[in-house]
Amino acid sequence: MIQTVDFFTPIVDDPYMFGQIAAANSLSDVWAMGGEPAVALNIVGFPNCLDPAILGDILAGGAAKVKEAGAVLVGGHSVQDDEPKYGLCVSGFVHPDKIFKNYGCRAGDVLVLTKQIGSGIVNTAIKAQMASPSAIREAQTVMASLNKLGKQVVEKYDVSACTDITGFGLLGHCVEMASASEVTFELNVRDIAYFGDAVDYAKMGLVPAGAYKNRGYSLNQVDAGAVEEHYMDLLYDPQTSGGLLISVSPEHLNDMMADFDRAGMDTKVSVIGKVASKGDKLIRLS
Repeated sequence: MIQTVDFFTPIVDDPYMFGQIAAANSLSDVWAMGGEPAVALNIVGFPNCLDPAILGDILAGGAAKVKEAGAVLVGGHSVQDDEPKYGLCVSGFVHPDKIFKNYGCRAGDVLVLTKQIGSGIVNTAIKAQMASPSAIREAQTVMASLNKLGKQVVEKYDVSACTDITGFGLLGHCVEMASASEVTFELNVRDIAYFGDAVDYAKMGLVPAGAYKNRGYSLNQVDAGAVEEHYMDLLYDPQTSGGLLISVSPEHLNDMMADFDRAGMDTKVSVIGKVASKGDKLIRLS
């Protein structure tokens, strides 16, 4: 049995979309462990000064994602709060021999990421009213996209480790996985898939505070080489409902990528680097 819980404040103005994104984010940990969600409970904080119809839209968005996930929404709990908050407590199941762990990467493995990164930077641009319509659509589509298809593709292959990319950013989660596996990750910065306008927004300095906090936690474990500052901001950018980071044997890579193509996912899947024997740093960028 897998038990997980997550909730947060609105990151988009549309309440139905907020419900979808929050639910997708809450469900993600179950797939990141190789399981399937079964039962979900709503967790709600809501101000009494707002129209209850807004809460109804949030819950409807969450319920739609739970149904898409193949799970059952069985109730939940709400409290009066000064700021809206929404998420799920999710129970799922996985066979004990098929659990995806966030450690165990093997030297020689390749690293695959199932969603593009930069959602925090795009959301910062949205708050500044500087985001393009295409950037807003892409961010909402990707954040609301379930990791269900990604998990169903990779579970057929020799996955040595897996995690989902969330608030600590890509490099934060890479440091965690590499440290626990006692290896070094070699990442090719320009091979990583980014949101369409995120690189431009990062160059403009539209970077959330969380990216700087993430950098402070793990910068001494990263050999950044000559990587430009705006790419570093993207690599530390906190993600909402990010993709799966998978360490897999290279002999399976071509078949896996073909399966991703056939799955018809709404996200960009990229091969971002490889696993090497442990060096003086946990991460090397090029």
